[in-house]
Amino acid sequence: MSNQSAPELLVLHAVRLIGYADTDAIAARAGTDSAETLRLLHEAERAGWVQHLAFADLGGWSLTDAGKTENERRLAAERKHADPENTIAAGYRAFLPLNARLVRAVTDWQIRPTDTDQFAPNDHSDRSWDGRILDELTTLGAELAPLADRLSDVLPRFDGYTDRYVAALTRAMRGEHNWIDTTDVDSCHRVWFQLHEDLIATLGVDRYAEKSDGV
Repeated sequence: MSNQSAPELLVLHAVRLIGYADTDAIAARAGTDSAETLRLLHEAERAGWVQHLAFADLGGWSLTDAGKTENERRLAAERKHADPENTIAAGYRAFLPLNARLVRAVTDWQIRPTDTDQFAPNDHSDRSWDGRILDELTTLGAELAPLADRLSDVLPRFDGYTDRYVAALTRAMRGEHNWIDTTDVDSCHRVWFQLHEDLIATLGVDRYAEKSDGV
């Protein structure tokens, strides 16, 4: 039987995954109501785990270094209890080759080399070029689904990644090109990045060390 994460962990973890967001966005990501989320954020702020930053008329929460350490401590304790068979670690290993393909696909979506400029921006005028990338992204979504199911069977907080990815890809295939790679919408790349961050945080993997190993 899967294990429900504590609201305190969900809220702190949501701040890490989003990076910087207002209370409502954190509540939506954590699956907690806004009032409870705000209470938990204030508790975390008093503990030095999050900070509230305001820019002009915009305000949001971000994780402190101490908060990142606390988040990883709680995630490790949760995983030790919920995942004795190391299913999440196996899922992470299966995710890495998919991640490499996703990075290549997004790069191709952004850049289409020409005879005179190997870094020319993709203007999306070549339907064959874009179609090949969309086919690869569709295949990646299909391969992600069973992996994500195995993760959410262990910890329900992994649920939703596949649906979000498919929703973004569907919009992109309708011509909304920003739903592939931008960060101001819940794009394919943003969803994928958050799942990657979720995995490395849960397992205590250093993202930069991972990159230095060629991933």
